[in-house]
Amino acid sequence: MTNLSISTIQTNLFWEDKAANLEMLETKIQTLDKAEVVVLPEMFSTGFSMQPHKFAEPMNGLTITWMQEVAARKKIILTGSMMAEDGGKYFNRLVWMLPTGQFGYYDKRHLFAYAGEHEHYSPGNRRLVAQVKGWRILLLTCYDLRFPVWSRQQLKNQTPEFDAIIYVANWPDRRSLAWRTLLQARAIENQCYVIGVNRVGNDGNGLYHSGFTSVIDPLGEILYQQKDAEVIATHLLDIEKLNDIREKIPFWKDGDHFQIS
Repeated sequence: MTNLSISTIQTNLFWEDKAANLEMLETKIQTLDKAEVVVLPEMFSTGFSMQPHKFAEPMNGLTITWMQEVAARKKIILTGSMMAEDGGKYFNRLVWMLPTGQFGYYDKRHLFAYAGEHEHYSPGNRRLVAQVKGWRILLLTCYDLRFPVWSRQQLKNQTPEFDAIIYVANWPDRRSLAWRTLLQARAIENQCYVIGVNRVGNDGNGLYHSGFTSVIDPLGEILYQQKDAEVIATHLLDIEKLNDIREKIPFWKDGDHFQIS
């Protein structure tokens, strides 16, 4: 297990315009050198739209094909969420795309009822812990951040279940304090790195997003945080630091055992 490089793309999005978003994001990704994992915001190809009947795609559609091509060309893992149609249902689906073209996915569990997301999308019922270079990464989406049980570390064979959490989001500026605070809380309580990738700019509903894409260490210290600007940044997750924290202050050993229904 070695250090892991994660690149975050904080960007404005073209409202419900897949072609424009995919072209813009591909241009940004092409500027990355020696990237390993590249993280895009929630619903990166459309913005946080409640029109899946118009824009949702099957798992062999335009957005998945684009992810496969970009991941293969750049030899990266590419992750972000999209509108997916599967089995006659719509999902806000976070895809973990490997450079081989294989992928895993996580369907957002906590749908944002305040914006009517639950009226258009179906909730997921399982978590996904992806693996790369020995790192175990829990993949979650936006509103999931408010629900600590769903994000909670559990023991697997007397070791922590995951080493990092990635949250992709379209989190409005008016609630940015909650975004920043809860990212730190999730890192502290799980003794893991937390990476939160948010968009910037106004969406089609006139909501402004200030970003605050963040990287938090296992003690809750902010290693990186960016407000407002469109920016690409690369961060190194330090395995020695993670192990040292877990060995010297092993709070994770005292966690509660529980099941989620």
